[in-house]
Amino acid sequence: MFRWVVNNYRTFLWAFALAVAVWISSVTSADPNQLRALEAPVPIEIIGQPANLVFSESIPKEVEVSLRAPASVWKIIEADPQVVRAILDISSLSSGEHSLDLQIQVDARPVQIVSVTPKTISFILEPLITKPMDLDVRISGEVAIGYQVGEISLEPVSVIVSGAQSRVQEVTRARVSVDLNRIRENYDQFIKVEALDERGQPVSGVTVSPESVHVVLPVTQQGGYRDVAVKVTTLGRVASGYRLTDISVSPPVVTIYSEDPALVNSLPGVLETQPLDLQNAQDDITTRLKLSLPAGISVIGEQTVLVQAGVSPIESSVTLSGQRIEIIGLDSDLNVQISPTSVDIILSGPLPILDTLTRQSVRVTVDLTGLGEGTYQLAPVVEVLVSNIAAESILPNTIEISLTPLDASTPTPTPKP
Repeated sequence: MFRWVVNNYRTFLWAFALAVAVWISSVTSADPNQLRALEAPVPIEIIGQPANLVFSESIPKEVEVSLRAPASVWKIIEADPQVVRAILDISSLSSGEHSLDLQIQVDARPVQIVSVTPKTISFILEPLITKPMDLDVRISGEVAIGYQVGEISLEPVSVIVSGAQSRVQEVTRARVSVDLNRIRENYDQFIKVEALDERGQPVSGVTVSPESVHVVLPVTQQGGYRDVAVKVTTLGRVASGYRLTDISVSPPVVTIYSEDPALVNSLPGVLETQPLDLQNAQDDITTRLKLSLPAGISVIGEQTVLVQAGVSPIESSVTLSGQRIEIIGLDSDLNVQISPTSVDIILSGPLPILDTLTRQSVRVTVDLTGLGEGTYQLAPVVEVLVSNIAAESILPNTIEISLTPLDASTPTPTPKP
């Protein structure tokens, strides 16, 4: 028996190999391999970074990965993309230049990693250092005329700049910028701190703590100056059928001055303009008006204000009753009967235009083009021949049309216009 097995071992091996091949073929056909790129890039995870070392430059945040795996494995990956991880292990590194291959881990089997882009990450590790710095303040712009600024205060007055050694050494000052922009009230804001080099350019790759500081700058009005609101006075009324929609003035507040501060303080908080003439106005008005100033008072800056008044027609509606229906597109071999023969139309628009409407201003039609013998329910079409007027509704909104063969012995009825 043993001799027979020895003499036929090759046959056994071929049979075993054939069985394995058949099994692999059946499995592959049921769950075929697919070569695909992951739909979303894989984030790079950095592990083992020493607390005293940092990257001198930013490194890529994610990579593109292509895999070959059975369809069943792809379903697992698509359901949970975190199954695929890209790891950069720097636990054993010291400061200096380095180049490492990314470690791609896939928590699903079987799978083959086909490509990784980028595959290798080059970087420089530097010692992490910190540097305390006092804050500089840059003030731009000016407060409004008649105002003055007090002493600025910062909280805190210094910050800590940290990062890679080469980056932190580039930082020569920490600055906050304040733009006054003609303000009239105290400046009280949190301003982001800038880390700048000796040329005044921002230094990237460093962290400033705190990121923002509280800046307070008192602003007070000088004696003899005062801010007052502007009130527009009007004369006359807009035309009949029109209404005044709004009045605006720019600037809404002006600064006045007097050598006698008591005179300024005794005034009410409002200055009136010269009258705006609205008599019979039918259109919007844009003009400049002077201010009515008491003796001894002057305006700082522009001596007039821009006034804009909106004038619009009064919107209303009117009903046009018994408007005859016009038939168009009637086949010459057909007779038509309509019911009803007229409709009521509700029109809306500016009242002055509505008052001028006539029946000739509106046309109501029913188009019978292509229609044969029968009875139809059709919607009339309203055409308003005057601009800015709209047809809101038509009563009734459907009419009955009866089309019958034309009897040669019966004269053809002519629809009235």
